[in-house]
Amino acid sequence: MLNMNFAKRVTIDTINQAWISSPKPGVWRKPLARAKAEQGHATSIVKYAPGAKVHAHDHPGGEEILVLEGVFSDATGDYPAGTYLRNPEGYRHAPFSTLGCIILVKLHQFQAGDNQRYHIDSRANEWVAGLGGLEILPLHQYQTEQVSLVRWPAGESVHAHTHDGGEEIYVISGELIDEHARYPAGTWIRNPQQSIHAPYTHKETLIWMKVGHMQNVPSEPAIDAN
Repeated sequence: MLNMNFAKRVTIDTINQAWISSPKPGVWRKPLARAKAEQGHATSIVKYAPGAKVHAHDHPGGEEILVLEGVFSDATGDYPAGTYLRNPEGYRHAPFSTLGCIILVKLHQFQAGDNQRYHIDSRANEWVAGLGGLEILPLHQYQTEQVSLVRWPAGESVHAHTHDGGEEIYVISGELIDEHARYPAGTWIRNPQQSIHAPYTHKETLIWMKVGHMQNVPSEPAIDAN
C-alpha cells in the first residue's frame, strides 16, 4: 500500500518525483496513493507518450481525470488540458493520446450511487465568485463531496478553517502557501478530516480541490507505506 492511512497528512512534490513505467507501452506513472498493484483505490499522475494507447477496459469504482497537459482522447472525443472527466463504473473505453498528455487520475473512488458520466472544459465555462477575490469553477458535487478549480489572485488569503470530510489539492500553477509549508506547481496535498490550515498566495495560483470525500475511508489500514 502507498499513502493509504487517511488520518495522516501527505504532501508530494510530483515535479521532482520519478516516472515509473506502467504495464502499457508508452504510459508512465507517478503514484501518489494506491491500495494494491494494478487494482483498487489509486491516485496518480499519468503520462502518455505521443501515440500511446491502452486497450479497452472499464473501471470498477469509477475513474476521475483532470487533463494537465496535452490532449487525452478516447472514442468519445479529444480532451485538451483543462478538461475534467468522470467515467463511472461500467463505462468502457480505450484511451490514447496522439500528441502525448499528462493527466491526474483517481480510480475506484466514486461513492455509491454516483454514476453520471460527463466532462467539463474549464476554458469554456463561467467561473463564480468565491471568498475574497477567489474565483471558483465547480466541477462535481455528490452528497458531501465537492470538486472545483479555484483561482487565487496574488496576495489572497483565507482564514484558518477545517474540512470535516478532508481536503485534497493539486497545485496546477503558481504557489499555494500555508502555516505548514509552501506548495509550488505540481504539489499534491491530502489533508485529513478535521485538519486546520490558513492558505494564502504571493502570486496568482490555480488549484484543483476536492473536499468532503473522506468520511467513509478507513483511516487505520493494516499496512502503510509511509
